[in-house]
Amino acid sequence: MTQRVAPTDDIAALAKGGRTNILGFALRLAARLPFLFIAGRVYGAAIVGRFALAVLVVELAALLATLGLKRGLAQALSQTDRDHAHVVWDALLLAFVMALIASGVLFAFPQIMYPNSQVIGLERLLPLVVVAVAWSDVTLAALAYRLNVKAAVTARAVIEPWTISIAAWALSYISARDGLIIAYVLSMIAALVASMIPFLKSYGLPRGWSPRLPEMAALARRNAPLAGADAIEWGTRNVDRFILGLLFAPSVVGIYYMAQQVASLPQRLKTSFDPVLGPVITHSLAIGDKAAVARQVRQVGFWIMAAQAALALIGGIPAEGVMGVVGPAFVAGAGALCFLLIAEVLAANGAVAESALVYVARHRNLMISLTILGIQIALSFALVFGMRQLGWPPTWQAAGPAIALAASLALGSIVKSLLLARLLGAPVSSWRWPFVWAVLATALVGWGFTSLPDRLEWAELLIGIPVMLAVYSFILWRWAFKDEDRALFRKSPPGAATELGSGDADRSG
Repeated sequence: MTQRVAPTDDIAALAKGGRTNILGFALRLAARLPFLFIAGRVYGAAIVGRFALAVLVVELAALLATLGLKRGLAQALSQTDRDHAHVVWDALLLAFVMALIASGVLFAFPQIMYPNSQVIGLERLLPLVVVAVAWSDVTLAALAYRLNVKAAVTARAVIEPWTISIAAWALSYISARDGLIIAYVLSMIAALVASMIPFLKSYGLPRGWSPRLPEMAALARRNAPLAGADAIEWGTRNVDRFILGLLFAPSVVGIYYMAQQVASLPQRLKTSFDPVLGPVITHSLAIGDKAAVARQVRQVGFWIMAAQAALALIGGIPAEGVMGVVGPAFVAGAGALCFLLIAEVLAANGAVAESALVYVARHRNLMISLTILGIQIALSFALVFGMRQLGWPPTWQAAGPAIALAASLALGSIVKSLLLARLLGAPVSSWRWPFVWAVLATALVGWGFTSLPDRLEWAELLIGIPVMLAVYSFILWRWAFKDEDRALFRKSPPGAATELGSGDADRSG
């Protein structure tokens, strides 16, 4: 019999998982930067733009194939009387069938992946990787239920990004046309292998398992709102790229994609907490402790907002220098980068609130997300066409979807936080006033470094960024952090946070 996470241990569990995943975030950052450099400097904006659109569609297909199991599997496991291994293998079979269907559609209609250019080379075969992406997501979700976040760190923060970086460099000598696509396929297969090994060690092969079709159908129906929420959240962060693919040449999409990749690094901080936040929330809800859920949302929201604001400052103030590292052609994406970084900060509280809303008000959350997505799409087109009427250059027009993203995410964050606070009967806002002073002081320091003469431009990144981080961290640590916040930086005592379930020992109704 394994222990549950006691109500008093929820913050310790979140801190433990958060520490592991933030380490994974740092590792992923270290591995992702070489890929961006190689893609920008070796392959160029046009090839990167085609790659960006193709991967966009494939990842959406894989997300839909999981049917919300990335977040819904924890709830399914906590509410079943069956052997957990059998439930997870049911989920894998369901994801496999859906992934095959999605792959078939994309294979038959490859133009969906390349809306602004012709299908060439090996690009038609890209949909075959959908199964690998979907299975990796489901197996990592199953491991997260047992609070094994190390597996996700290894697969997503080490194996996947380093594989794509190394493969992209090596394949550039073989095919400058197909190299990025092949590198992506190799990285997804490597991530699947890295996910399956710990999964099989934890859950084992499905001995005595026989698929239960009625239960699988019920699981799919129950997870439909979760799948919709996942798809809409994903769409909110990626529809801007697809809109650009419809309206601009691949080179413009490539510039925006690079800005988006740099800006998405802060967003990965939120997803770093997802593997442990979901199980902790579902267990608090299982015992009816709504106050604990509100506390968990406030705590994780503060951690994420604090880190995202720091990354937004050090990435946005010297934006031209940051984009210039990728390649001179990508400096034009500096404006889009600034708005995308701001969007991540504005979205933080709403994104964490949604982690609870998908369990307590999944249909209302789905409707809110759908409405916000509609507003974002409409505003994106309005801004682009408005800028065209004014005669602004294409790279300026391409910042329109980034502005729309920031505005829509801010609105969604406010609405979702208010709804969750009302449902839980407790505040969920992560806002603290010392944020203002930390941001203002850091911005002043950053402005000083960006004002240096051109001959000292190197100091803007090499010295300016560490100094900005030091100023920001000191103010936040001194005036914003409370004792529970510092738990993120302390090693948990033995037994403070244990796995949520193992086999069929853990039950809740």
